[in-house]
Amino acid sequence: MDSSSGQQEFDYLFKLLIIGDSGVGKSSLLLCFTTDDFQDLSPTIGVDFKVKYMMMGGKKLKLAIWDTAGQERFRTLTSSYYRGAQGIIMVYDVTRRETFTNLSEIWAKEVDLYSTNPDCIKMLVGNKVDKEADKVVTKKEGIDFARECGCLFIECSAKTRVNVQQ
Repeated sequence: MDSSSGQQEFDYLFKLLIIGDSGVGKSSLLLCFTTDDFQDLSPTIGVDFKVKYMMMGGKKLKLAIWDTAGQERFRTLTSSYYRGAQGIIMVYDVTRRETFTNLSEIWAKEVDLYSTNPDCIKMLVGNKVDKEADKVVTKKEGIDFARECGCLFIECSAKTRVNVQQ
């Protein structure tokens, strides 16, 4: 807050959470979204946090995006991050079936258990579509699962930037 003018630097603040198995590209997606850069990153330890400002409908939005570790040993840490989140992004790797299966077996259950906001918007993201030849989870499977969970759905690639801003 700027004390001289009493004005906030944004109109709305949204807390978003990115969840999913280790290695699905959560941190790469976040980096690509916030800096338009791609890097193969090492696994996140605990949680990482990035901020992005954007304009939408004449309003300045501040997105506080929490990037969680996918490894099981960090799961107990993550329950507190769900508190008050307005958006939860569940990411899977389209080339690794178990990362998709784990969404319903593990991650969707966590969302139900820990999410405190009944109006939370959920989005299902199939990452790594640049690896078309290795794809094992179809777009239709993604759409069907998203429908089942009441999620928005998109396929993207952090590497080629396809659909990342969307």
